[in-house]
Amino acid sequence: MRVDQTPLDGLFKQLEQAHDAPLRHLWLRDVLDWLRGREGRVPDVLARMDALLKRLQSDELSQERVRRLWHALEQDFDLACVLADFGLASRGMFLAELGHRLLRKVLPVSPVTQDPADLFSLVFHDERDALWIQALSPAQMQALSELLCSPLTTPDPGQAVATSHVSPWLRTVVRALAHCLGQISASGFRADLRQRMSQQARRTDCFEQLPGGLQALKQAMDQGQDLTEPVAELRFMLVGAQWASASVYEHLEEHGISVEVVYQVRQMRRRAERVHLLLDLLENASQQRAGLKLLAQLVQQGAAGRSVRALLADSTQLTAARVAERTAETGEHYITRDWPAYRHMLGTVMGGGAVVGLTTWFKFLIAAWGLSLFWSGWWAGLNYAISFILIQMLHFSLATKQPSMTAPTMVARLRVLDHPSSVFRFVDEVAHLIRSQMAAIVGNLGAVIPAVVLLYLALLLSTGQGMLSEGKARAVIEASQLWGPSVFFAALTGVLLFASSILAGWVENWFVYNRLDSALAYQPQLRRWWGAQRAQRISAFMRRHISGLAANISLGFMLGLLPVIAQFFGLYLDVRHVTLMAGQLCAAAMALGGAVLLEPAFWSAVCTTLLVGVCNVGVSFYLAFALAMKARGVSSIDRKRIGMALRLRLRRAPRSFFWPPSQPSAHSPSHPV
Repeated sequence: MRVDQTPLDGLFKQLEQAHDAPLRHLWLRDVLDWLRGREGRVPDVLARMDALLKRLQSDELSQERVRRLWHALEQDFDLACVLADFGLASRGMFLAELGHRLLRKVLPVSPVTQDPADLFSLVFHDERDALWIQALSPAQMQALSELLCSPLTTPDPGQAVATSHVSPWLRTVVRALAHCLGQISASGFRADLRQRMSQQARRTDCFEQLPGGLQALKQAMDQGQDLTEPVAELRFMLVGAQWASASVYEHLEEHGISVEVVYQVRQMRRRAERVHLLLDLLENASQQRAGLKLLAQLVQQGAAGRSVRALLADSTQLTAARVAERTAETGEHYITRDWPAYRHMLGTVMGGGAVVGLTTWFKFLIAAWGLSLFWSGWWAGLNYAISFILIQMLHFSLATKQPSMTAPTMVARLRVLDHPSSVFRFVDEVAHLIRSQMAAIVGNLGAVIPAVVLLYLALLLSTGQGMLSEGKARAVIEASQLWGPSVFFAALTGVLLFASSILAGWVENWFVYNRLDSALAYQPQLRRWWGAQRAQRISAFMRRHISGLAANISLGFMLGLLPVIAQFFGLYLDVRHVTLMAGQLCAAAMALGGAVLLEPAFWSAVCTTLLVGVCNVGVSFYLAFALAMKARGVSSIDRKRIGMALRLRLRRAPRSFFWPPSQPSAHSPSHPV
């Protein structure tokens, strides 16, 4: 590649005028921008680096200016802070770090700074820099080392004269080590971490030994001894500290996840990784290559350290995995694999459909009260929530709530895909799931329609009036047309169904993490009012049903209040739930009489109801499945294998997706794989 020298002329002219700190910082940024270019291709960057080094080697005055700039940076900034902290979270608490990163998203980095992390972010702001940094040739590294480390021709006044055989660079590395090890040692004595470590980890003194190991390393360095043994001892202590901090995960898995605790453990792990890289600089014969490896990691972690998405994903991944695992345990009950389970499923979903028929009547009753906007949404949400809780307590089922529970169950099957038979077992489970879901929808709709008919006739005989007037019935049909927004609203409802399942998993995790079951069982006032045995039963009831209660209450109020809140902001949003929609459409048909069956608008509304069911189920299942896949780290290769197996099953045995087998499949597991 032929390098255009014109930008270099401008850069060297800019260097002549870089007399104060902000101009020096901007010059460094501009040099890196020129090296990087627009595309950031590694061969092009290396070619520009050769051109820059050749230009400097032929211009002694520019060499001296670059050395002075580098020495000024060493005096202005503590480089040990960059080596120890850059790319790692600068805030000790998760919420503080989240707020800091959000703020940095909107605020530019100022060149007038005394923070070395700000300067590093200003100069190395592109994560692609890590690629060309590690690709630098030995000749380029040697030229850069000679350029930056050579003494000044005329030393600055007050510049310290080296009196030790230990180079200033190695002392900077040791200071960075002291900073990192101090942070790790202090974190090991945090109460929220230590009480969650295993007993064996708490008995070890690895966190106490880290400062002593660092002191032994310093003494060996000052005395000019070989550093191999003290470095190895320090690594051994560090591995022990890493093992102790990792034992926290076992407690979290059993007693609930805390985002704050996960954040602290991950930060400790990253600091330990940084210490290993710094130790490489001390014991590696090729310190230049080890230094470039560290610099490349600083660039990569700097990009991750500015990312809000990376912070959320890293700190909440374990929570998501735990929520998915708890949800999968519930979803297991919604998958049928044989005729007895299939018939039982039909019974539970028909019971759920019958309850929704009663919910439909209360919905029309609330609308007839003529309440204000907020209170109509509030009472509608309460109606939904009570209905969903009633379905839960009666052990009935609602089709649209199953996908967000069964999707994590499906992903749980993906943990073992190391053999072709595992893929076929998973395809069997997909067939069972689709068949169960179709049975649930058919059962809900098959029960809600006769329930609404019976309620309508009972009201007509007892009061002389039906559920709704003819005008309201026409409005129900008009609001459910194919060309209307019902499909979009159905997809939005699918998002709410998924959100309620996530909230349920989070509430259950919070309940377990704070040990509220035992708190209720031994709560003095509760035991005094109800007695010890009833307090225990209340505790067991809440532990067993807390997830379902959270899901049902949150979903009910989201369905009721979302349209109200949207209307407050001038947005027209509504919810479309297939079972509720079928009940309302049935009530509208009863109000209008048999003649409505001849109207195209009615059958358009029927088709819309079916599409609403597909959207409710499809969107909630997709979101839950995607979350569970991400939480469990399923590879793209496994996804392709599953897709091929599913297409093969559709060609060879399409009936298996709609009808239970007469005998269990050879691949079908009776328990999670």
